[in-house]
Amino acid sequence: MGAHIAMVWFTPEAQMLKPFAIALIVLAAPALADMQVPQDRAAIQMGFVPVVKAVTPAVVNIYARRVIEGRTSPFANDPFFGQLFQNFGAQRPRVENSLGSGVILGGDGIVVSNYHVVGQATDIRVVLNDRREYDASVLLADEESDLAILQLENAKDLPALSLRRSDTVEVGELVLAVGNPFGVGQTVSSGIVSGLARSGAATGNTRGYFIQTDAPINPGNSGGALVDTAGQLIGINTSILSRSGGSNGIGFAIPASLVEQFVAQARAGETAFQRPWAGVSGQPVTYDMAEGLGLPRAGGIILSDMHAASPFGAAGLAPGDVILAVGGQEVNGPAEMIYRMSIAGLGADVAVKVLQDGDTREISVPMQRAPDTPPRDTQVTGARAAVPGVTLSTINPAVMAEYDLPLTAAGVLVEDPGDIGARAGLRPGDILLGIDGAAVTDSASASAALEAAARRLSLDIQRGPRRLTMRFRL
Repeated sequence: MGAHIAMVWFTPEAQMLKPFAIALIVLAAPALADMQVPQDRAAIQMGFVPVVKAVTPAVVNIYARRVIEGRTSPFANDPFFGQLFQNFGAQRPRVENSLGSGVILGGDGIVVSNYHVVGQATDIRVVLNDRREYDASVLLADEESDLAILQLENAKDLPALSLRRSDTVEVGELVLAVGNPFGVGQTVSSGIVSGLARSGAATGNTRGYFIQTDAPINPGNSGGALVDTAGQLIGINTSILSRSGGSNGIGFAIPASLVEQFVAQARAGETAFQRPWAGVSGQPVTYDMAEGLGLPRAGGIILSDMHAASPFGAAGLAPGDVILAVGGQEVNGPAEMIYRMSIAGLGADVAVKVLQDGDTREISVPMQRAPDTPPRDTQVTGARAAVPGVTLSTINPAVMAEYDLPLTAAGVLVEDPGDIGARAGLRPGDILLGIDGAAVTDSASASAALEAAARRLSLDIQRGPRRLTMRFRL
């Protein structure tokens, strides 16, 4: 089929407005049928005004506060030195305030923002564009995705934005970023979608899959809306790439499809985001690897390891196979694969395109939580144990997913070393492999061994890639 080209003529009076009119002709809308050419001078002068009027009522300012406990004296629990050094090193609790933005996604008072704005707040105040104010509480928060879902208290008749499927967003689309930069009040900036599939590009602890935009995003814009020219939410602004702290034209937004899953889980009563568990590890296929695998180009993830309970293994995959696409979309790295699984949602069956034994085929994989079997059986060692107050859990797939442990992890996880354990050198995340030379496989046996320890204690520990032995005289 040939391409049809529409010719647009400009009157002499409109020549000065010609560049802006051309920009409006090619503005990125969800479908070509929705594009309209401005018919008169008034329409051109209006620009984005109709979109801004429709969007800004649903974008809110968020004022969050949290209390940071002061440092306590290292002698606080000592029966003798506790009185002698009662005020040594003590600091008063301090209050931290944060300012950000949020987006109303439901007339029932559901608001989405960033974790780094409200995730650890003890007091949250939300101010609407029409100056209404509400207290809010956090329903669900996830530091890894930098998203948090809030519930406004006693809120009624609220404006809300509709979500747009992220897979329909294209590079080059015109977008607007709405938020409260630098606390100056609600502000709108414009730009384009300058990139998609940006993995691991954000700062801090955030890991994920982002939309990149050159619309200015400054401090205070976090949690604000990135919308298209139809007023639909395509992303939640989360960070910028900058050496100075100001916007340099590289900003990142969390796709609306992931936000949709967060809202669904918050409404279902979850307090922490539940991601589907893959139970596999792998690496992106490079050009050299693609040639050896018979692929026309680099792309996909070659599996290097797989847990016995992995749903991908149950579907017939094995190490050495290549995952090419998930849910009809190509994947080129682990972060992108987890994103595709997350937006599919728990309970869904997702079509996965794979390369296995030189043949390309499609399989169906269920999206499920990491199994909590064998039971983690969390235990806290008693006061008479060699190291009291240590929180121990049996490692299983659920614990692996929660603490980001390798698939080969086995033994007992130290969730919290307690005061005495921390002084002795234990750290959260340590894997306890053996006690006094005897292997431990579950939290109950580890707790019993610590209770039975007499004059000497030896602990075999896996700490990241290192294996070490800690010896104590009791």
